[in-house]
Amino acid sequence: MKKPFQSPYFKWGLTAFLVIFFSICFFFSIFKMSGLFSAIKTFIGILKPFIYGAVLAYFVLPIYNILVKKLLPYIKKLFKSEKKAVSFTKMLCSIISVFFLIAIISGLISMVLPELATSILGLSTAMPDYLTELSDWLNITLKDNIDLQNNLMRIYNQFSDLAVAWMQNDMLPKLIEIMGGSLLGTVNMLKNVVVGVIIAIYMLCSKDLFAAQAKKMIYSIFNTKRANLIIKNFRFVHKVFGGFITGKLLDSFIIGIITFFAMTILNMPYIILISVVIGVTNFIPFFGPFIGAIPCSLLVLMIDPIQCIYFVVFILILQQFDGNILGPKILGDSTGLSSFWVMFAILIAGGLFGFVGMLIGVPLFAVLYSLISTIINHSLSGKNLPTKTDSYMFTDHINPETNEPVFFKDEKPSQENGISIK
Repeated sequence: MKKPFQSPYFKWGLTAFLVIFFSICFFFSIFKMSGLFSAIKTFIGILKPFIYGAVLAYFVLPIYNILVKKLLPYIKKLFKSEKKAVSFTKMLCSIISVFFLIAIISGLISMVLPELATSILGLSTAMPDYLTELSDWLNITLKDNIDLQNNLMRIYNQFSDLAVAWMQNDMLPKLIEIMGGSLLGTVNMLKNVVVGVIIAIYMLCSKDLFAAQAKKMIYSIFNTKRANLIIKNFRFVHKVFGGFITGKLLDSFIIGIITFFAMTILNMPYIILISVVIGVTNFIPFFGPFIGAIPCSLLVLMIDPIQCIYFVVFILILQQFDGNILGPKILGDSTGLSSFWVMFAILIAGGLFGFVGMLIGVPLFAVLYSLISTIINHSLSGKNLPTKTDSYMFTDHINPETNEPVFFKDEKPSQENGISIK
């Protein structure tokens, strides 16, 4: 006897329902775009505590796993029931992990934010004097070349006017708004953070249960082979995102610390401000070093042009060290993407989702890239065609009878040029 959900009538009904549902969604997305975005924004606002909690739990997951592994054998000795020992260990490790991260973030904020605010406020006050000194230096340096001096000074005057106006009319008001803010907004954010911390603790304690429930649901919907593939892909997603985010956090923190000590030794201005900017922007692959180095170089240039040259040289050396030694050592090949696809992912995700898109664009695209590659290779395997990309490097066409590549006449694929036909 067929089960109800295996009946053809059920499948036709389900198909019709999905078609109607997605047609309605498509209609609203086209003709009711503003209302749709407003509803999504409201829904995300309601879910903010859960989003904060999920992000916090995901970041402390490695710490939680290590603590559970280390503490569980000792706590088992204190309880007669193994179930109670496991439950207590999970709760204890969840609380320790979450508050450990909160303590680190609070300590960094308490050290960095006052210095950061002081640097920015001091910069806004002293910027006109710095610009005047830089103007005098340019006039003295270029006094023998009047034409070049006039052209550069015209560009410089336009830049200085824009810089002062932006600093005083745009940046400072926003900084004051962020640091002060409305009472209602501050209370609401504090409420979301507190609830998010509680949710993170519960998520960590129940992560095994949530994983088991998700597997149960997947195996109930799909056949065993497809369910195994879905679970395998979810593990791959976790591996890519977890490896990339935690690795980049550690890498950016180390780069920020190196910048702080190097600038202290070189006696450069705005040490805290520039170290934070370099560390934060370093989290963005490929474009991050340029995004952080350009404004920081301009800040140093306004104080001392010679020190600006030293700073640019230091940043170049630092980024070479990070790109060739530190970064690969920490991240390894966590994404498996070439430089071209990294740049593509950052530009597309950054254009769609702004700064957040630039942060998550690379691991997200790595997952999509892997999924598409798996589908393509599966299709080729089903047709008994080669799955290695190198096999198509010098291929003119595929022999329809033997399914073997036929190469261009003037090309001879071999091991020397990296071609291996399998």
